[in-house]
Amino acid sequence: QPVEATDDAFWDQFWADTATSVQDVFALVPAAEIRAVREESPSNLATLCYKAVEKLVQGAESGCHTEKERQIVLNCCRLLTRILPYIFEDPDWRGFFWSTVPGAGRGGGDEDDENARPLAESLLLAVTDLLFCPDFTVQSHRRSTVDTAEDIHSIDSCEYIWEAGVGFAHSPQPNYIHDLNRTELLKLLLTCFSEAMYLPPSSDSSNTNPWVQFFCSTENRHALPLFTSLLNVVCAYDPVGYGIPYNHLLFSDYREPLVEEAAQVLIVTLDYDSSTSSSPTVDGTTTGTAMDDVDPPGPDNLFVNYLSRIHREEDFQFILKGVARLLSNPLVQTYLPNSAKKIQFHQELLVLFWKLCDFNKKFLFFVLKSSDVLDILVPILYFLNDARADQSRVGLMHIGVFILLLLSGERNFGVRLNKPYSVRVPMDIPVFTGTHADLLIIVFHKIITSGHQRLQPLFDCLLTIVVNVSPYLKSLSMVAANKLLHLLEAFSTTWFLFSAVQNHHLVFFLLEVFNNIIQYQFDGNSNLVYAVIRKRNVFHQLANLPTDAQAIQKGLQRKKKTPEPISRTNSQDGVSMEGSRPAAPAEPGTLKTSLVATPGIDKLTEKSQVSEDGTMRSLEPEASQLSPEGNPPAALSDGEPGSGEASHFRRDRRRLSSASSSGQWTPTPDWVMSWKSKLPLQTIMRLLQVLVPQVEKICIDKGLTDESEILKFLQHGTLVGLLPVPHPILIRKYQANSGTAMWFRTYMWGVIYLRNVDPPIWYDTDVKLFEIQRV
Repeated sequence: QPVEATDDAFWDQFWADTATSVQDVFALVPAAEIRAVREESPSNLATLCYKAVEKLVQGAESGCHTEKERQIVLNCCRLLTRILPYIFEDPDWRGFFWSTVPGAGRGGGDEDDENARPLAESLLLAVTDLLFCPDFTVQSHRRSTVDTAEDIHSIDSCEYIWEAGVGFAHSPQPNYIHDLNRTELLKLLLTCFSEAMYLPPSSDSSNTNPWVQFFCSTENRHALPLFTSLLNVVCAYDPVGYGIPYNHLLFSDYREPLVEEAAQVLIVTLDYDSSTSSSPTVDGTTTGTAMDDVDPPGPDNLFVNYLSRIHREEDFQFILKGVARLLSNPLVQTYLPNSAKKIQFHQELLVLFWKLCDFNKKFLFFVLKSSDVLDILVPILYFLNDARADQSRVGLMHIGVFILLLLSGERNFGVRLNKPYSVRVPMDIPVFTGTHADLLIIVFHKIITSGHQRLQPLFDCLLTIVVNVSPYLKSLSMVAANKLLHLLEAFSTTWFLFSAVQNHHLVFFLLEVFNNIIQYQFDGNSNLVYAVIRKRNVFHQLANLPTDAQAIQKGLQRKKKTPEPISRTNSQDGVSMEGSRPAAPAEPGTLKTSLVATPGIDKLTEKSQVSEDGTMRSLEPEASQLSPEGNPPAALSDGEPGSGEASHFRRDRRRLSSASSSGQWTPTPDWVMSWKSKLPLQTIMRLLQVLVPQVEKICIDKGLTDESEILKFLQHGTLVGLLPVPHPILIRKYQANSGTAMWFRTYMWGVIYLRNVDPPIWYDTDVKLFEIQRV
């Protein structure tokens, strides 16, 4: 039966208990009971929530000076963390926290009801106050007794930022009690924000999360110090244990749970669709003045706003070093296994790095300005290679590839890849001597030839990245050159070309890579030229691809004999690196969360042309019909007449590139002709025409079978004046769009759902944003 709100003795028993932990609260308050109260005595659940918020507000008002008050605050915090998901899962209750409680006006009298705050706002403001509460979550600056304790409302929380770093030079003394208290409060914040999990994914990404919106607005007087605290705590964290090996085994690390929680709260507050709102500059035009002193008045979300305004070099250096240090942590190969603590929150870090690059172009340019970008690249390639066979880590594969796609749109990234690769992280790839570009190509080849089937939608992205960097690659190793030719060989078999409507795009991408290198980097790339000469057959077969109906049918028949989509046979894979473990599939029963489909590469990127002086200009959409990939216009945009078919296939793409899975489409001679005639083979054919006779002559004259002599000849050869006029370099730059914004939202919340297992905040509640599946 309903209990009166005034019955303090009854309600106090929920939080007056001493020393409980959040795990205790989860055990004592089972899901079934919360749901039963919700259905059978809703007024009691409402009163409980209201009372718990009231206690937090009182704690924030008083400043929590006594141990008893702190205990009450923590218990209310745990209780709300437990209950909120059950409020969110029921559509009838979802608005409850946004209503005002009768009689809860700020003055207590009836006339105050109009300006009473919704419960959600009171809760969020109390939590932010509590996060800067002296002696509870931050070090007190006063050195005296309780009677002169700091008034929580007069303190300037900017002086109490939790960690040195961006905009704050003083590193407070670590205090593990403060860390634990902060962690519990942040867990409650994250739970408040998780209402997003209970709404199905929608194409309209503008539906902002009201909790995040209020929390990141000017109503939150601690927005700046809190943003800074979260960012600095994450970027300053050093899991190695202050440089002393095995230190983490002796001392419990109270910082790590706080760092994880901070990273998760941070990425959720930054969930913002930048494609719908290019921030207006001062004169009302959209951005284009990344380097102006006068910054645009950015978005209403203050966290996004602050993130986009960071500009000091030393701040960028601090962030980049911190993120790189944490991302490389799983790779740290010391002579002492387990000497460093292995962190688990690399996916949150990748989302954070993505947001930094996407919202702050100056940061992106800073990252690419020096070879520090390679400290981000190598860990990403490590994760991609390691996760390629594991179906529960498809999301990790996607975000790694998205970040590399974003970076590859900038010329500097391609240039940086020429740095020799000497770090020997044990990876399950062939041993090679070469540059970071070789590493990237070898890992991509491994993903394409030995990843699992669900990665097929990423092939376009992987090859687009290689195309984007190809004009800048000074010298590929023989191993990498052979890998590229092996991919061309695999993608240009007739059954692969004829078995799905967009498979030929992959051949266009690879030809574009070869053309870029031959036209712009011929001199240092004798390995690639030699590989092209050795595999000249593949190019001749492409040029003579049969287009009659009978040949098409015959090509499709072959498919039945080839079980593997891309055979690994004629790729000489050599020995893998010492100490590496092969990429393993997920353990059966591993939980994973579903993801929404990502937009096709034509929606993800826009084409830019690089002019002589290295500047880029965007190509108009009209021009893209004559694009060098030679897409038939039908495959270009969903809006054109006659493209219904193409757009239909783009959606079907996830279901595997095979004619059988899509059912109605069959390749026709006209269709094959439409793109075969656009294959950019002229440069390569000319190269073969000039060099093959010369190489053959050397072999006959000198009786050579030794490739080093031929390579020496190719190194000194030149094709100046013999090749067609160089084509303009085309770069496909990532462009923000609501499709990727929605993908990031589902991915991020899926990661947070799966990573919060102790306590299991959302487990077994009715989430709608994704499905929980078992591998």
